[in-house]
Amino acid sequence: MPSADETHHDVIQRILFIYAKLNPGVRYVQGMNEILAPIYFTFAKDTDIEFRRGAETDAFFCFANLMTEIRDRFIRSLDCTSAGIIAAVKDLNDLLAKVDRKLHAHLRKLNIDPRFYAFRWLTLLLSQEFELPDTIRLWDSLFADSHRFQHLTYCCCAMLLLYRDDLLAGDFPKCLQLLQDYPASDLQDIMSLATHLRDRTKFEVSVANGQQLVMPIDLDKHLGIEVRRRSRN
Repeated sequence: MPSADETHHDVIQRILFIYAKLNPGVRYVQGMNEILAPIYFTFAKDTDIEFRRGAETDAFFCFANLMTEIRDRFIRSLDCTSAGIIAAVKDLNDLLAKVDRKLHAHLRKLNIDPRFYAFRWLTLLLSQEFELPDTIRLWDSLFADSHRFQHLTYCCCAMLLLYRDDLLAGDFPKCLQLLQDYPASDLQDIMSLATHLRDRTKFEVSVANGQQLVMPIDLDKHLGIEVRRRSRN
């Protein structure tokens, strides 16, 4: 907990400063505060006063551990490697092409580069697309999954499919506005559709660099998903 003469913002700033000092190869990159904030909030609002007193230490520990998994997405020199953010965006774009060729082709025809929206979605784990309670709920699901970042990709794909009618009917400005300012949505709809997409996908396990990677190898020709028509109006 912050001392009497400091704010929660001061605590978050200190955690990020210490992390940057301990990790000179990564340092601080804009957006890391969006990753830290939900973690710190969870500890700082614990109902147990003893746990709240350790919020700063616990938040730093969890943030540092999470960053070991996603830090490559914050390092510009790694953007175009298999561990970088460009590869993650490509995975999402490839998945969309498999599950909805029409929507994928439409966005491509409009010259909407998936990096325009997915860069933020995937780097910040959707923390800027939802209100804090929904972000925490989503992260709880992601972090409980051993293939959490693959599941994140399916969640992002589900977000696109839930508004496919609006996107298919939109031009460049309207589509880009929707994707960069994602409408308030029922998180359960997104998570359910993401799980549905994932469950209908067949996987093979390959081994690379000593780690198991779950890779999609096939998708049913017809997913049989009935997506409710969404409108921003």
